[in-house]
Amino acid sequence: MYCLQWLIPVLLIPKPLNPALLNTHVMFMLLYMVSFFLERKPCSICSVIFVAAVFLICYSGFGNCILWNNMCDANRCENG
Repeated sequence: MYCLQWLIPVLLIPKPLNPALLNTHVMFMLLYMVSFFLERKPCSICSVIFVAAVFLICYSGFGNCILWNNMCDANRCENG
């Protein structure tokens, strides 16, 4: 579980409020996670725990996910 100490802060970094910075934030997060998994090679238990945490965060709400910048909610986005 030592490897989780480098992955937990990824879940705690807030998304920027400026919409112009969202793509940069998403790219930074993806590059950080890919480089972490390539360099550190975390154990399978840590990887499963992290992927489950990311899945639960992304599944819980539209604006919470760190992997894409979908900032829609029921009041602001329209299907038109």
